[in-house]
Amino acid sequence: MAQYSAQLDGVFLALADPTRRAVVRRLGRGSTSVGELAREFPMTLPSFMKHVRTLEANGLIRTVKTGRVRTCELNRDRLALVDDWLAEQRRAWEERTDRLEQFVTDPEENTP
Repeated sequence: MAQYSAQLDGVFLALADPTRRAVVRRLGRGSTSVGELAREFPMTLPSFMKHVRTLEANGLIRTVKTGRVRTCELNRDRLALVDDWLAEQRRAWEERTDRLEQFVTDPEENTP
């Protein structure tokens, strides 16, 4: 459980930045080079590479270097970690709202 939590914390930390979310969104359309990705953002390449390293360190993207070109691709499996957590939260809240609805609509349960 602690390992799961640490991984999830890292993913949310990486996704907390709008630039990194935009990179993930862009890579959702397909792999591309770091240079191509960087052109879409108003920052220097070294600054952009910090974002790439954060995404890679937290498992959201993979990079492969072929010659002088570094290509990025989205790790969709890592996004499943977030999806699983959100589904778990959704189930918990749906159960709570179902109990609340039952409490509000069932008059026999409300009498002392």
